[in-house]
Amino acid sequence: MNHVGKKMAELSMTVREFYEKYKKIILAAGVILCILLPFFIQSGYMNGIFCRILFYGTMAGALNVINGYSGQMCLGVAGFFAIGSYTEAILSTRFGLSMWACILLSGVISMLFGVILALPAKRLSGIYLSIITLGFSEVIRVVCLNWTGLTGGTSGIKDIPAPTLFGFVFSRPRHYFYIFLVLGILFLICTKRVVNSRIGRAWMSVREDELAARSLGVESGIYKITAFMYGTFWIGVIGAVYAPYVSFIDSTLFSLDTGWNVLAMLIIGGQGTLAGPMVGSVVINALTEVLRSFGDWRMVIYALLILVVMWVRPQGIAGASNSVLAGVKRKKESGEKTGEEAEQ
Repeated sequence: MNHVGKKMAELSMTVREFYEKYKKIILAAGVILCILLPFFIQSGYMNGIFCRILFYGTMAGALNVINGYSGQMCLGVAGFFAIGSYTEAILSTRFGLSMWACILLSGVISMLFGVILALPAKRLSGIYLSIITLGFSEVIRVVCLNWTGLTGGTSGIKDIPAPTLFGFVFSRPRHYFYIFLVLGILFLICTKRVVNSRIGRAWMSVREDELAARSLGVESGIYKITAFMYGTFWIGVIGAVYAPYVSFIDSTLFSLDTGWNVLAMLIIGGQGTLAGPMVGSVVINALTEVLRSFGDWRMVIYALLILVVMWVRPQGIAGASNSVLAGVKRKKESGEKTGEEAEQ
């Protein structure tokens, strides 16, 4: 396993060096390829897979802000996803608002619930915080299941209107592909700027050592809340587009399995990286299609894949070999070498 890990680390360094050298060309080529992809692949099924990759990747990226950059442990993705979706579905079917107006409202309402959850939980961390967020997600699902007057209960909300723009109706998966693509790119641009700002540096300082960060004047509680606000806002935004995309929602779409899938994408792709969540989304969605014939056994394969990744590359597929997550192993190896050199 150590040999495999070293080989993967060397390959990762080579790929990273190549990417840094031709970064602008690769990004431009990637965007052009994504724009042209639906024109070359006309299959609605395949375009649906591409849509899943994009909206799951963006959700995993939003979770990455909370778990990867600020070092918290949120397992309540499905709850905030449900809030965003139901907000859009209710406003569009009952009040006639367009999806474009609902996107911001869904994000804000999801963010407000994130603040409500983060305020009492800001003093918690690790398993305690994860249990609270997990319970929150299940409470939201149960409310959506039983509040028949608002959410339709077991019948859900049907006939969610498709968005229109200058008379053009977004009615096919390839149309929504471009919406998810624009949101994904916008999320990456905004997140990169935030992470490189004072707020992002404060998040990472809290992640590495909260006590040391507080001794330097960083208000850890406030920055934990801002991480929840930012991440849950984007999860709500994706939920707002997801509702008209599927045109029908009910509580079964927001089970704990959804949260585990997003978490698996983040772990496999690499926490604390911008590219990691999208890489994880590609891997998980590709495996879902390849292993579809295995039924529920594919969840076992997901678990084994996570175990292998955590053993071989704890920093994830897209994680840097010199990242903090990989640092424990590297320091141990360097310490052993130093000891050997001292004996010599």
